[in-house]
Amino acid sequence: MNYKPIIVVAGEPYSVFLEIFFKSKKNNKFKNPIILIASHNLLIQQMKRLDFHFKINLIDEKKINFTKLDNKYINLIDVNFKFTNIFDKISNKSNSYISNCFKIALEILKKNNCKGLINGPISKKNFLKQKFLGITEFLSSKVNKNNQIAMLIYNKKLSVSPITTHLPLKEVHKYITKGKIINQVKLIKQFYINEFNKDPKIAITGLNPHCESNYKSSEEDKMIKPAIKYLIKNGYKVNGPFSADTIFMKEQSKKYDVIIGMYHDQVLTPIKTLMGFDAINITLGLPFVRISPDHGPNTAMLGKNLSKPNSLIQALKFLDK
Repeated sequence: MNYKPIIVVAGEPYSVFLEIFFKSKKNNKFKNPIILIASHNLLIQQMKRLDFHFKINLIDEKKINFTKLDNKYINLIDVNFKFTNIFDKISNKSNSYISNCFKIALEILKKNNCKGLINGPISKKNFLKQKFLGITEFLSSKVNKNNQIAMLIYNKKLSVSPITTHLPLKEVHKYITKGKIINQVKLIKQFYINEFNKDPKIAITGLNPHCESNYKSSEEDKMIKPAIKYLIKNGYKVNGPFSADTIFMKEQSKKYDVIIGMYHDQVLTPIKTLMGFDAINITLGLPFVRISPDHGPNTAMLGKNLSKPNSLIQALKFLDK
């Protein structure tokens, strides 16, 4: 069988990602070759500190022979970065390292038929410097897909998708439009059809408490209801707007595959409460599948060997189909 590589960018060097990467490889077998893009120096030090023992296969990103890659090894593209202390604090000094990791990954994805991209957590404050709301938007700009992407927090039982991502609450209402809601539903439906041959049932929340506003006009009346009406008219399986304080109750949510919310915490707080970290963050609309495990750098746990790899395992298994 002709297997395709899974590209993994380790992300922020001062994070628990390499720990959960080691744990993901230790007890799981993956068919498709996994290529890690990270610092060889950091990898060696972290394995020694955490008592993991993997052989490393150093590879040249310009001369990769996918047929000869074996997951018994860590297939590593080394991105040079000088560490004075592997348990240092997150700062701007690792930005060029992270940028180079993504640059290599995007070149491989552009030139080769790959399963997709997984990236470890990134410190948005330091790396993005307010130029982008998140890595979702950063990657979309790199492939000229601005404003044509969507975030999906996927779990096979129930998934969620926020219309706006990492925005302050006071800014959210400015970025909700009829067109954005329609585009998000289209991306989600296409994803479910492509991946599962399934036309998903989608619930859409309102923005305001109980989908009501004391103002003369509301986002529900101006944007959300017209978008839902258009989508239903065009054959999409959508309903709403629903009040966000009741849609996640079991009797309501079990009717749907996906719940679309208007802002980040409106849907991510309940899904993490229900599913824990048994979910993966998928970016829809890119020319490749991009997944981020549903956890942050978590520097407080760095070096303690206590972090759980569930989300990364789910991400790898999703691409390894």
